[in-house]
Amino acid sequence: MKMRAEEIRLAAGDVELAVTPGNGCRIGSLRIGGTELLRQGEPYGCFPMVPWCGRTGGGTFLDGAVRHRLPLNAPPHAMHGTGRDTAWRVARADKADAAFTYELGEPWPYPGRVTQLVELTEDSLTLRMGVETYGDSFPAQAGWHPWFNRTLDGDPATSALLDFSPAWQEERGDDHLPTGRRIDPEPGPWDDCFGMPDGVDVTLTWPGRLALKVASPERWVVVYDEQEAAVCVEPQSGPPDGLNTAPRLVTPIEPLETATTWTWRRL
Repeated sequence: MKMRAEEIRLAAGDVELAVTPGNGCRIGSLRIGGTELLRQGEPYGCFPMVPWCGRTGGGTFLDGAVRHRLPLNAPPHAMHGTGRDTAWRVARADKADAAFTYELGEPWPYPGRVTQLVELTEDSLTLRMGVETYGDSFPAQAGWHPWFNRTLDGDPATSALLDFSPAWQEERGDDHLPTGRRIDPEPGPWDDCFGMPDGVDVTLTWPGRLALKVASPERWVVVYDEQEAAVCVEPQSGPPDGLNTAPRLVTPIEPLETATTWTWRRL
């Protein structure tokens, strides 16, 4: 394990991972046998979405009778939470695992703490996230937004293939928010949320090189593959605009806890 001001590096066999706690605690790099899996650049890699995922409609949500307003960082909506724009604290860093935290605060209206755990092995990566309150209960969401390279090492023959079998697709309105209607899954390209009630189970295959499975006990996944450079598979604890439509309460005795595991095999 090597530590620099900018990043924490983990390794297991020929698998190398870099976390940048000062840049939203995102995974800035995941290399398997020297090959980079994640799109490079400050906004990319894989970042935690917390304390909400995707778009919150109009940047507002209700908690009981109280309406809260969030910054419109993707007008007319608030996008992907505050965690990706926050410097996190390194709580622990060993050779192949690390823990990070940050304190919830403005513009989020409730005090609390978010923890992210990163655990690396030679054939898997497990990410865990917890949201706890210091006082009142509040609605929240948590998830991850990885930007997987569409091709490996720039080889067009390795263009990634997606394989998953969702039970439904959330119909998307012109405002990019779910309408509340569930429809049969439609062909891509997608910027859409899907329901997988038995848990997220999506496989990306780079032909001739690697197959990677994204799994999570959560029942929601957003797939975004409208860009040429990358494919995003985003397991999350609720659908877009879920603070309004499917809130999960964080209470003093019940934090919000979620996880995702990526497993891979070489082809």
